Amino acid sequence: MKGIIGKKIGMTSIFGTDGKQTAVTIIEAGPCTVTQVKNQDTDGYTAVQLAYGDKKEKNSTKAEINHFAKANSATKRFVKEFRNYSLEKALGDTISVDIFTEGEKVEVVGTTKGKGFQGVVKRHGFHGVGEGSHGQHDRQRAPGSIGGSSYPSRVFKGMRMAGRMGTDRVKVKGLQIVKIFPEKNYLLISGSVPGHNGSIVLIQK
Repeated sequence: MKGIIGKKIGMTSIFGTDGKQTAVTIIEAGPCTVTQVKNQDTDGYTAVQLAYGDKKEKNSTKAEINHFAKANSATKRFVKEFRNYSLEKALGDTISVDIFTEGEKVEVVGTTKGKGFQGVVKRHGFHGVGEGSHGQHDRQRAPGSIGGSSYPSRVFKGMRMAGRMGTDRVKVKGLQIVKIFPEKNYLLISGSVPGHNGSIVLIQK
């Protein structure tokens, strides 16, 4: 499995040679530095650790500085481990968008936007009660009964109720790389990916 760390820039749309319009997400993918290589003998599994985004040394711990120094790299802000990496990479190597090709299918992992505390209509798609008839008021978006009083005398675990919504780790599969701009490290991926503009995402095959 090959992959890279990137940053979501925003969305736009492009036109193909057939005139068809496609909504795409612009992702700045890499360049990433290989800061650790794990193998079966020493670690019990094979993996490659990639680092992305510069970080000031004064804001880094000594452990971080020494860790990145082993790869002859400046301190980085984001670190991610990819297991069973399909490319042979050595410590200190750089990975960029050239590991992908246009038309290739990828998976994108990101953290969704935070929505704060939301009610059941927005959070779970409840329909509400419709008309406010027969003297009821302020009940259109209420959740309804959450459990009987005499039996079961409690609220069951997993009951869909109001609460915090968003900030979930989500993987979107089956997205296609529409276009690559290697000089800017940009990937144009079909459709939308989770997260706000500027958020960190993982692009993997």
